[in-house]
Amino acid sequence: MSEVAQSEAVSSGARRPSGVTLGVLIALMVVMWAVNFIVAKVGLKYLDAYALAAFRVELAAVILGVLVLATRRGKGREEGRLRPAPTRLTWGDLWTFGYLGFFMVAVNQMCFTVGLNYTTVGHSSVIIGIAPILVLLLARSQGLERLTVLKVTGMALSFAGVAILAAEQGISLQSGTLRGDLIILAGSVGFACYVVWGKKVAGKYGTVEMNAYNHFAGAILVLPLAVWQAVKMTQEGSWAAVGWQGWMAVVYMAAFASVAAYLIYYWALRHMAASRLAAFAYLQPVLATCLGILLLPGERVTGHLVGGGALVLLGVYLTEAHRRGVKPGENNE
Repeated sequence: MSEVAQSEAVSSGARRPSGVTLGVLIALMVVMWAVNFIVAKVGLKYLDAYALAAFRVELAAVILGVLVLATRRGKGREEGRLRPAPTRLTWGDLWTFGYLGFFMVAVNQMCFTVGLNYTTVGHSSVIIGIAPILVLLLARSQGLERLTVLKVTGMALSFAGVAILAAEQGISLQSGTLRGDLIILAGSVGFACYVVWGKKVAGKYGTVEMNAYNHFAGAILVLPLAVWQAVKMTQEGSWAAVGWQGWMAVVYMAAFASVAAYLIYYWALRHMAASRLAAFAYLQPVLATCLGILLLPGERVTGHLVGGGALVLLGVYLTEAHRRGVKPGENNE
């Protein structure tokens, strides 16, 4: 994606894990995020999009809260006391976690679920694949990256690919997927903001705590929506209609896509450059699209999907290709 988070990997004094361990965990992360597209589509059959998204956020915050308590309790035993003194939160950190939670949770995760309700797995996975380019543009606006001919060419190809996807059923908000495509794109912008601005506290807090505090802030923002959806379902008597499939979708999206995958992502950033980690993430659109075509009705291979998807992936590859071979700690600007 960007070297924005690379300093976290450099500053960490932790022993670097083996290449096999890194590869296995990163592959697991990519699979969990790819499967999340399929699970979300299943969940949308049983739950309103806003309910599914809101319940996912609240459950993820609960799971992360339990992990934070368990982590602190374990550290406390190692240090001969029940719980260690936590890292002190400053008012500046609280503000930072507030807007990070807004972008990562309220924008990124909510837009993913709501947008997927209006578009296909193929379209949404390819659009999410341009997140590294959005990170680059935001990092450039912050003076953290330079634009080169190769980067600009890659960005142009990727946006051309997205335009081809959007044109599949006509450029109109009434067309089959454009509304969902635009919502998914808004979620990708939210993720880019989170990646770039999250560097402000990434080095100060551990992986579990950082993810937890961001989710806590997002859960507070989304809580009114979750309560409204719960009240609405109670009034309609629709709780029983959700079924085990709907609840399993909520659990998977919270425990695996929101918690486990993000923990692996930020753990991996401590041991490798962000651009190298992004290269693995390019597999996500391909895997998600293949799974959607194989497992979901209505998902199919089209010329627009193949052509647009190929341009997006080629563009992202060209944008990131200049960073190959950069050693950890090199600025590469």
